[in-house]
Amino acid sequence: MLLVRGSAAGTTLTGTVYERGEDAPSFKGAPDEDAAYVWVCDEFYAVESGGLVQQVAGEDVHVAFESPMPRGFDTREQALSAAREHVRTQFARIGVAADEVSISVERDHERRR
Repeated sequence: MLLVRGSAAGTTLTGTVYERGEDAPSFKGAPDEDAAYVWVCDEFYAVESGGLVQQVAGEDVHVAFESPMPRGFDTREQALSAAREHVRTQFARIGVAADEVSISVERDHERRR
């Protein structure tokens, strides 16, 4: 598994790329089991009230979450490209510019034990 982590404005979002041979999530809407790489991450957006209050750039932002939308890919490069774009899009949905988002990719060693 690869963790794709975006950080900006004092907050972080992390999603997971399941690689070939790993057990990707199997729930309604999950991609075909034959997908070599599967990207899964929260989706959210800013709302006027309600939701979960998050600190973003020192200010309270009300955030509502959507069900994760897993996506399958044939190659690692496709999955990582989509993951980076997804993370930047989520930050944009709460008012953070894409160029402010720092993205890292790391192997999830904890899951391998």
